[in-house]
Amino acid sequence: MAKMYYEKDCDLSYLKGKKIAIIGYGSQGHAHALNLKDSGCDVCVGLREGSRNWAAAEGAGLAVKTVPAAAEWADIVMILINDEVQAEVYHRDIAPYMTEGKALAFAHGFNIRYQQIVPPAGVDVFMAAPKGPGHTVRSTYVAGKGVPCLVAVEQDATGHAYQIALAYIAGIGGARAGVMETTFHDETETDLFGEQTVLCGGVVDLMRCGFEVLVEAGYEPENAYFECIHEMKLIIDLINKGGVAAMNFSISDTAEFGEYVSGPRVIPHEETKERMRAVLSDIQDGTFAGKWIAENKNGRTFFNSKRQQLKKHQMEIVGGELRKNMIWGGDSDLDTASN
Repeated sequence: MAKMYYEKDCDLSYLKGKKIAIIGYGSQGHAHALNLKDSGCDVCVGLREGSRNWAAAEGAGLAVKTVPAAAEWADIVMILINDEVQAEVYHRDIAPYMTEGKALAFAHGFNIRYQQIVPPAGVDVFMAAPKGPGHTVRSTYVAGKGVPCLVAVEQDATGHAYQIALAYIAGIGGARAGVMETTFHDETETDLFGEQTVLCGGVVDLMRCGFEVLVEAGYEPENAYFECIHEMKLIIDLINKGGVAAMNFSISDTAEFGEYVSGPRVIPHEETKERMRAVLSDIQDGTFAGKWIAENKNGRTFFNSKRQQLKKHQMEIVGGELRKNMIWGGDSDLDTASN
């Protein structure tokens, strides 16, 4: 059984006197930087010269430096830029300043697992990975709560890497919800698998197929959107709060009966698992990582074409129009979204 940690197990004093550089100011970056600042830590944000996020970070009361300057200044360097650019930025702007006794941190293990980044022996290497989007990491912290996190240590050069990692997670609010111990290897492979087969790949394709079937059968696109896409969040919220059984308790018996008789018709259990095993195999043996690395080196032609196709899909156009007319349609601040 996985080991769990909570606030009582985390000692923020391990961050006392340490300077923390957050590289990147996107969804996760802004949340980590602001939460750590509010927890009393000495934080700066590392950005490239001319970054559009520079003014936003300064406007939020954060010190901002170039990435090399932040890496040189910091005792702990947390890399929160996109997986596909981490290695290039690390080798160019961070590696020269990773001197003995410092710590290098990640919120996802991709570049360590697939050896795109190989840190020097004298530094701690740890993971502090919230299991939720950065805007939720920020909004729950402000509300006095937190998002559950994963903790992993790949390299314990100082003998205190676990304590520092747990202190960091407490600083971003994750210890309020719970911290599960894992490894870079397991986090990377399970995270990629979950995203591809269920959370993003699986769910999005399922919603798209349902929308298309109803529209092709002559039903209004707005009805199809509400029934197959909009209500997904309502169902998942129930599962998050009480599991599948609690969700079934909250829905009608008709809906629950349909779950039992029609779910396996749409997603044949053994056939689906066999296809999922093939996806997992590609993740485990590096096939997927190789494809993604090559895609970025070759101009992202496939990726960008798929993104444009999705943007033009009827479910996206209909959904955009419907959301404009919902009472929260004008709220573009994800940090204030209800959770």
